[in-house]
Formats: sequence, structure tokens, C-alpha cells
Amino acid sequence: MSEKTVEASKGLLDSLAAFAATLTAIARTRLDLLSSDLEEERDHFLSLLLLALVALFCLGVGFLLGTLLLVAAFWDSYRLLSIGVLCGLFLVGGMAASSVALHKMRTKPRLFSASMAELQKDRQQLTTRS
Repeated sequence: MSEKTVEASKGLLDSLAAFAATLTAIARTRLDLLSSDLEEERDHFLSLLLLALVALFCLGVGFLLGTLLLVAAFWDSYRLLSIGVLCGLFLVGGMAASSVALHKMRTKPRLFSASMAELQKDRQQLTTRS
């Protein structure tokens, strides 16, 4: 009789240990997802910051060259063409970078969306088992 009690308590302890290991694995997986979500958000923010800086630089240089174009408009020869082309290139570059930045801001996925989806799957699996 005592052998059956010892085996039953070992089975219970083994079951509890397996349950604790499963919970630990689930927690680790969720923390890994959370850290990858944070890394993605940081990368997204840095790319937006870089695009904003490029846009501001290009627009600033474009306006500066536009001003120079107006000043040079009263001079003779082809200086107007070269300044106008440079002004146009910087303005187009600035507008392109700002439109890409705006598009990225509008289409950004929700923060922790992958983690929330996995937690929802876990919740559904646990409720269907009960």
C-alpha cells in the first residue's frame, strides 16, 4: 500500500513539474515575442526619424537654392539652369522622403500586435480545453 502512495505522489509531483515547465516555456515565448516587438518598434522609429531628418535637410537646401535662384535670376548666362536643377532635385527628394515617412506612420502596425495575437490564441486554446 505504501508503494502505491509513493508512486501516486511521484506521479503528482512529476505532473506538477511538467506543468511548471510548460508555464515557464509559455512565459519565455511571450517574453521573446515582446522583446522582438520592442526591437521592431525601435527600428521603425529610427527609420522614421532618419527619413524626417533627410526630408528636413532636403527641403531646407531646396528652399535655400530656390532663394539663390531668385537672386541669380537677374544675372546672365546658364547659372539659372544649374541652380534650378539642384533646387528641383532637393525639393523632390525632400517631398519624396516626407511622403514615405507619412506613409510609414499611417500604415504602422499596432504595438505588440504579434504578442497580443499569440496571447489570444493561447486563451482560445485554454477555453476550448476546459
